[in-house]
Parts: sequence; structure tokens; C-alpha cells
Amino acid sequence: METVTEAKNSRVLHDGLCALGFTADSTQSEFCGIPVRTLTALEALMERYIALLQEYNAKFDLINADDHDDIAVRHILDSLAAVPNLASLIAERSHTAVEEAFLAADIGSGAGLPGIPLAAAFPTIPFVLVERMSKRCAFLATCVQELGLSNVTVEENQAERLEQNRFDLVVFRAFRPLEKKMMHVLRRILKPQGQLAAYKARHDKIAEEMTALGKNMPDYSVQPLTVPFLSDHERNLVIIAK
Repeated sequence: METVTEAKNSRVLHDGLCALGFTADSTQSEFCGIPVRTLTALEALMERYIALLQEYNAKFDLINADDHDDIAVRHILDSLAAVPNLASLIAERSHTAVEEAFLAADIGSGAGLPGIPLAAAFPTIPFVLVERMSKRCAFLATCVQELGLSNVTVEENQAERLEQNRFDLVVFRAFRPLEKKMMHVLRRILKPQGQLAAYKARHDKIAEEMTALGKNMPDYSVQPLTVPFLSDHERNLVIIAK
């Protein structure tokens, strides 16, 4: 597999979305029975999102990349690499007796990662982007409007102030390391049987981080992620039940 550098001047986003299993055929656009946007529609949205990140990055200090291909690989494809895994969690959740509608959240959303790519991929799943900084919330609101993401709400708030038992699924790429207090906060905002999905790097570092939680260490599983054009970086999704 190519590295990001080797992939320059190629159709990185398009080829990466294809590698992740997105298709232009609307009759096959689903993972585990959960509808996803077609390749063509998702690619167009993500190209516009990349343009917004490039336009506002310097002003809002959003991400550590400005190059189109770097953003596409390290942020967009990295976020979307978990779509099959998350679709499986959503499908399992939808088969249980849940009184209220399914609701997902991206906590500490920042530039909208992974929340905006995921919400764009899953048009039928409501997402709440939770971010404490008002200027970043303004950027997120601009993205939601520009991309026409009717399934997304931006909430200026801190994780500690969110109501209990609110979300079925919570995703995040922040919180490094995931310490005891934040683990408690994140599990508290989940509905019963809800799940956390944390984007993490090396498996051995994950084990160290979870062990450091001591008696507060929850049951968890580690699911490897394959990010197109990023073969030199280990990526994993850590699934933690409430």
C-alpha cells in the first residue's frame, strides 16, 4: 500500500473511499444493513469539507495539516475507516428494545473529526458534535450548513456538563490518554448498553492506557483499522461498553 507521500497527485480521496468499500451503486450503499451515502455523494461532500478545513485552518487552528492529500488520508479516510465497525455497533443496537431514537455524539469534536465524515457517511443517523470552544463551534456550524448535513447538531458544551444516559454511541479522537475522570464522564453520558468508540494508535499503548485506569478499567475490545495510504501508522478502534 502506498504511503501518503507516494500518493501525491493521485485521486487519493476517491481511491481511498473505494478501498473502504463505498460504492457508486445506490442499491449496495450500506454496511451491516445501515444505509451509507454513495461514493459519488460522499466524495463531493468530503472534497467540500477539505476545502473548508484549508480555508479556515489558520484562523481557527483546526488541524496539523494543510495539504489536500494529507487531510484526505490522515483525517477524512482515518475517520471513515471505522464505518464498517460502527455500522455493526449501530445495527446491533437497533435490534435491541430502545425506547428513544438512536443518537450518536462526537465528543471534543474540534474540527469535526471524526463526527462530520461519519455523519456524512451515515445520513440516517443523528449526530451531535460537542465542542467547548465557541470559535470552533462556529466553524462546525459553517460546515454543517455548507455540507447540508441535516442529521447534525452542534452543541457548545463540555463533556462533564452533558446530561446522563443521552447517547447510544459516543465517538472521539481526543482525550490522550483516556484517564479515570474522563472515562467516568464518557460512560455516564451513555444510555444503558451504549458504547464508546475511541480512535487510537498502537495496540501496546492502548493496553498501557487501559491498565493505568486500575480498578476503573472497563471491559473493552480493540478492533484494527486499515486506513488507505497510511500503511506506516497503526490505527485501532477501542470499543468500551457502559
